[in-house]
Amino acid sequence: MGMSDLLYGVYERRLSKMLDPDRLPHHVGAIVDGNRRWARGAGAGVDFGYQAGAEKITEFLGWCDELDVKIVTLWVLSTDNLRRPPDELAALLSVIEQMVESLAALGRWRLQLIGNLDMLPPESAARLKRAAESTEGIAGLNVNICVGYGGRQELTDAMRSLLLDQAAKGKSLEEVARTLDVDDIAEHLYTKGQPDPDLVIRTSGEQRLSGFLLWQSVHSEFYFSDALWPAFRRVDFLRAMRSYASRERRFGA
Repeated sequence: MGMSDLLYGVYERRLSKMLDPDRLPHHVGAIVDGNRRWARGAGAGVDFGYQAGAEKITEFLGWCDELDVKIVTLWVLSTDNLRRPPDELAALLSVIEQMVESLAALGRWRLQLIGNLDMLPPESAARLKRAAESTEGIAGLNVNICVGYGGRQELTDAMRSLLLDQAAKGKSLEEVARTLDVDDIAEHLYTKGQPDPDLVIRTSGEQRLSGFLLWQSVHSEFYFSDALWPAFRRVDFLRAMRSYASRERRFGA
């Protein structure tokens, strides 16, 4: 172990002791950005970056578990990502499928897929669904994995679902419009029944949401880290937790 590793270990322990458990987030969202840039910096192919990013997710979930986070929502494949070159997209989907199966095999966390799986190749969607369904009934940390996810797509799907549901009950558009409120829409989101994220972390130095949980993040706190996702360390995670714990949440008041 080098001197820098030793110092980081001391710093990590100091940060951990500073955290007040009563002020930590219950639901953490993460935009896991920077895999390709990290791979380029390492002189490797994008496949290597995707694999390193997948391995980091297991670490990240372990850190969240240690701090008794209840829900983690991870954005691993956006609707925009689906427009990448076919070979690159196939490689990314393969890594995601293997990652979800590996997480399921651990038997530690309940996995839920968030997104429009109809936008994925049928074999990929089926493989992901099988893995996630195998974790039903597992207690502990709930892990939402956003695949084929876009904030605008979610709102579009929510409104379509709401209108079809109301039409099946014999309601006209005018009746729906008269009675529509925010709770009606929330009931048709991918995350229905779950609390909104308290904290959203984005890596890679980008300071935007890019459509992540547009509806749910209206009162979330945000933390932007310069670290590329595969290089995101536990000390970076603890800094995010410390930043969150130091804030006075106002919820728009």
